[in-house]
Amino acid sequence: MSIINSFLDTMTALINESGFAGFFVDGGWKSIVMILVSFLFMYLAIAKGFEPLLLLPISFGMLLTNLPGAGLYHPDYWNYMEGVKEVSGTVNDHYIDYQQILQHGGLLDILYMGVKLQIYPPLIFLGIGAMTDFGPLIASPRSFLMGAAAQGGIFFTFIGAAVMGLSAADCASIAIIGGADGPTSIYVSSKLLTVNSSNNVGTIALAAYTYMALVPIIQPPIMKLLTTKKERSVVMGQLRQVSRLEKLIFPVLVTLIIALMIPSAAPLVGMLMFGNLLKESGVCDRLVKTAQNELMNIITIFLGVSVGATTQADKVLSIDFAKVMVLGVVAFSLGTACGVLLGKLMYVLTKGKVNPLIGSAGVSAVPMAARISQKVGQEEVPTNYLLMHAMGPNVAGVIGSAVAAGVLLAIVK
Repeated sequence: MSIINSFLDTMTALINESGFAGFFVDGGWKSIVMILVSFLFMYLAIAKGFEPLLLLPISFGMLLTNLPGAGLYHPDYWNYMEGVKEVSGTVNDHYIDYQQILQHGGLLDILYMGVKLQIYPPLIFLGIGAMTDFGPLIASPRSFLMGAAAQGGIFFTFIGAAVMGLSAADCASIAIIGGADGPTSIYVSSKLLTVNSSNNVGTIALAAYTYMALVPIIQPPIMKLLTTKKERSVVMGQLRQVSRLEKLIFPVLVTLIIALMIPSAAPLVGMLMFGNLLKESGVCDRLVKTAQNELMNIITIFLGVSVGATTQADKVLSIDFAKVMVLGVVAFSLGTACGVLLGKLMYVLTKGKVNPLIGSAGVSAVPMAARISQKVGQEEVPTNYLLMHAMGPNVAGVIGSAVAAGVLLAIVK
């Protein structure tokens, strides 16, 4: 009998300590819901092709972090500490105990350090720079204006969110979604948001990548609403050939100007331009291939899984997350509208030589937004080829979103 009792006690202890028991405690249903949500995002990534390279790692990170008892991610470790003396003798009242995370953290805690320390997003920008051709932008400098105009959605939403009473950190983190640039959204939110904030990095990233995937659905109605058939039918001339010297000078010059004007934008812009300089130099093929492939793929996996780890039930299943989604689509829609409206102004100023549709590509969803400009233009004139013209504002939008991030960080801090 004692053997039987001992066996039953052992089995009871195993059951109570298992993850299954976690589903039956108070609030355990939220973990079940979040696991089902992770399945939904996996489906969208695999079956529908919605940003699979990041949505699939994010959704699996979401699954892992919501498994009861797994201990892969500990939100409490990411609380900011107060009144701690550093070695230099200065008192830092806003710091994270990384020593505790290294000693006791789970796998996802360790990976998330790359997000919180702002390592992954700049490295992603390095890879983007190594894959980007800035030739269309150099050939048509006015594209800078459309790329800049499309960032208007960010600042309009920042002001609107502030009027709604949200904190400055929340306003900036939500507004940056309007740039349609996932790494930039993660960079800003990881800088500004804490685990005690009403939102976190995971919720911002989910919203950003959701709207990036929905570019083909959200943008065309706005583009058609703001333009006439005559404007959409404009056939633009051939872009001039850009010299190798121009392509070499461009990344260095952009880095100098932006880093000196907005130092907080230097990490993103600097790595973007460094990657591009490697590409255009023609003498660093091994480094370019590594930045484009191995490094980019590794960082994408780490970034996605660790960001997914922060999407815990209490953050996603809330009114605050609903606000993020609503304000995010507002920011993205306003950004598209601002780009198109500046395109219309250029149409007038150039006496009909600029197709306003290319202004919508000013959001930095590369190259999807440029392809949408091409598609909508060809609905009016099947032989119209706007893709290369739209790539100018599109890559300008990548630079613009990084600059907007720097401005927001300078304002909020």
